[in-house]
Amino acid sequence: MKLIVGLLAATMLFISNSILAQNKTITATVVNVSSDSGKVGFALYNKDNFMMKPIQGKEGKIKDGKTTVVFENVPQGVYAITCYHDKNNNGKMDFSSNRMPLEDYGASNNNMSFGPPQFEDAKFTVLDKNVSLEIRF
Repeated sequence: MKLIVGLLAATMLFISNSILAQNKTITATVVNVSSDSGKVGFALYNKDNFMMKPIQGKEGKIKDGKTTVVFENVPQGVYAITCYHDKNNNGKMDFSSNRMPLEDYGASNNNMSFGPPQFEDAKFTVLDKNVSLEIRF
């Protein structure tokens, strides 16, 4: 009997630890897209690759000025998201000749100052729960 109780306790502990260790999802929503034309490109980064090749990239369709994407299978850690409105569907953010952005952009935490987003301003932590973020351009 002690053996059965011990096995049950060990199994329950293993299952609860497995559930906590599972990768999480990050749901990112842009709520103020200026038009429904084009798409919104999203990029998920960590500190080491910020503004380089993203861990995951997603594209969101726009409906009524809003778009949502879900980054799946995200391990615990510290991340940042950037996004931009690709109005002309050319797959990149467009800039003027003096390198000013021609398309709206944003980042997690909505801390937008002059210049490109900074990791320290946009970072958030994924721990034991799924994360939902609202981003504004």
